[in-house]
Amino acid sequence: MKSIRFFLVVVLLASMTLIIFLSALHGYQSSMVEVKALLDEEIANRARLLGIAGGSQTPDIAVVRVSEANAFQVWHDERLIQRSDNTPLTPIATEAGFQDRNFSGYRWRTYSWIGDDGYRAITAERIDVRNALAEGIIMKSVLPVIIALPLAGILIWFIVGYGLSPLRSLANHLQRRRADDLRPIPMDRLPVELMQVVSSANELLHRLDASFARERQFASDAAHELRTPICALKVHLHNIRQNLPDGDDELAYLVAATDRMDNLVEQILLLYRTSPDHYATQLKELDLHALVQEVITGMYAGFEQRRIQLELEGGTEKLVGDHFALGTLVKNLLDNACKYTPEGGQVRVTVGKHRGGIMLRVEDSGPGIPADQYQRVFDRFYRVNGDQHASDVIGCGLGLAIVKHITELHGATIEAGPSSFDNGLSMTLIFPRRVIRNDMQGINDE
Repeated sequence: MKSIRFFLVVVLLASMTLIIFLSALHGYQSSMVEVKALLDEEIANRARLLGIAGGSQTPDIAVVRVSEANAFQVWHDERLIQRSDNTPLTPIATEAGFQDRNFSGYRWRTYSWIGDDGYRAITAERIDVRNALAEGIIMKSVLPVIIALPLAGILIWFIVGYGLSPLRSLANHLQRRRADDLRPIPMDRLPVELMQVVSSANELLHRLDASFARERQFASDAAHELRTPICALKVHLHNIRQNLPDGDDELAYLVAATDRMDNLVEQILLLYRTSPDHYATQLKELDLHALVQEVITGMYAGFEQRRIQLELEGGTEKLVGDHFALGTLVKNLLDNACKYTPEGGQVRVTVGKHRGGIMLRVEDSGPGIPADQYQRVFDRFYRVNGDQHASDVIGCGLGLAIVKHITELHGATIEAGPSSFDNGLSMTLIFPRRVIRNDMQGINDE
């Protein structure tokens, strides 16, 4: 059952049609009996009138021209004295009362009246004409009901649609909600049939909200609690380095592992700070090009140290978003490009228009990744070739996952692909143009 409305209309219309058909069939049968009884009464009355009136007493038989559907004979003492032009010279009925007889090529309904003075009058009507007349009378009463069925179907369609409008309103309400909006669904003005559904949905939303809150709280608490021992560990490693010769492999391994753990904790904290409940309250209009310049300024020393040529192309492009979240997005993209671009390489950042939206593209001249890995690099904790990456770059596999998370929060899309350099990776993001509503309750696409 793909449509409740269609199902209800079909079932109601089919039920109505069946009831009307059965009623019409019964009415047709009873009406046919009544109409035939009236027609029988009519030919009986005609026979009585003819018998009482008598006929011509001349030796010749009086022949009267009548309609093809009617016939009569008048007999007196077994002698035919009057007849219609469509009857034979023999009696068209042999017994008193009603009979069905054949003559003149048709089936006739006859009535024979016998008087006390020797007169006998016989009247007849063609049965096919009688049936056609009866059916015509009945069909005139049944036909409007049949014609009304399509109109009833249209009326039922709109009535059922109106009855299902609360369900449609509920669906539209849920469709307009953001993915992170887990507030209970309002239950005022809901029909009784939807109360249980909405109540169950609200219970589910409450459990989901509580589950996500516990997850966020755990991640935040764990990251904060880990910061202190990691900082202490770094201090101890720095002190130990003073007492060990340069180039000690075990110390280098400990330092690298500690840096990786510190990076993981920072990324988890960033992921928490870009959660929907934080994001929704920080929306404002900003210049994406200026934001990229600001991030580049803070990271330029790292690019200069590795002699990487960093270019920024484009101009002012306004959009609505979270300044911190978008700054984290740009920082992670540039950090990735800086890490995997060899010394003396190139990184290009482009901000511009794209089919009614705003484009941000970051390209590098690094080794790139295979095309079949373009989608997987956005998975949490995924690194190309695992921990044995050829670049020996410290990472935890959360950077691009956070980038995609922030991208989705802003209703944007991200796509990985080859860069315009000879080698390397390109990350292209398309943001929709948005404006802040006057009530500051949300944002609309232009």
